[in-house]
Amino acid sequence: MTAAEALLLLIIVVILFFVLYFLLKDTAGRVEVTRPIESRIDEYLDQRFEDLVREWSLVTRPKLGRFKREKSSVLDQDEIRVAEMKSFETEMKKTLNNLEERLDALETELAKAGKGRKRKT
Repeated sequence: MTAAEALLLLIIVVILFFVLYFLLKDTAGRVEVTRPIESRIDEYLDQRFEDLVREWSLVTRPKLGRFKREKSSVLDQDEIRVAEMKSFETEMKKTLNNLEERLDALETELAKAGKGRKRKT
């Protein structure tokens, strides 16, 4: 083995150690060799999960379950009220449409009656 070959081999080994060091830096040892980037991202998210939840104001499943248990009856009542309001809105729209039709009919009759009086005089 010549000095150039030994130097090249040494450079390759140093580069490999350098790459491995940055892949495994700050890890708990769960980085997979077959998928190093994905497993590193997974590990990063696992380590920073609490910070992400706080930063993004996310809700965890236990808190969500507790909220559902505590507020389900209130939410159900609110849903019933919303359904009642929607049906009221539908009925009110029908009533308003009916009143507008009647008003249009009356205006038409008054316009005809007004023209008839002008002609007779």
